[in-house]
Amino acid sequence: MAKAPYTPNDVDTDAETTTIGKGRPTPSRREREQANRRPLVATGKEAQKAQRARLAEQRDRARVGLAAGEEKYLPARDKGPQRKWVRDHVDARFSVGEALIPVMLVIVLLSFFPNVTVQSISLIAIWGFFVLAIADCLLLGQRVQKKVTERFGMPEKGLRFYAAMRALQMKPMRLPKPQVKRGQFPA
Repeated sequence: MAKAPYTPNDVDTDAETTTIGKGRPTPSRREREQANRRPLVATGKEAQKAQRARLAEQRDRARVGLAAGEEKYLPARDKGPQRKWVRDHVDARFSVGEALIPVMLVIVLLSFFPNVTVQSISLIAIWGFFVLAIADCLLLGQRVQKKVTERFGMPEKGLRFYAAMRALQMKPMRLPKPQVKRGQFPA
């Protein structure tokens, strides 16, 4: 399509509609700072409600992610492939420490009997159970250290203690939740 020839009227209309520069004055620094100012905390009931709901959703997502064992939601003490392997190994076996809380509850109830013999037996039983749990944790720590060294090379610091602390907890109360069933040891 050919362009129409230039006429003097075109100059007048272009000069009226075209502005030089950006068409408005540059805002002062003070004006820009005031425009950028917004409260750190949400103001107004609706904004606070929305912020609370958003934070609650983030907390719920983090809680579910931690329980599921998602790496980005785990605390630093649970992160890494070696820690995951130790968790799976501990969760696949039965530990004496898992029964510690229920056995202690029974022994405490037995200690309320007025019979001195029953109280003495319960005291000996609880100390015996403590010794068994500690021996189980020590053996578990050695086994974990050996297998992690075979599998990963140099083991991280604190794996023995990590395995022992997890073994002393009841299986349903562990976090992150167990990902393997009993007898399903990691390769």
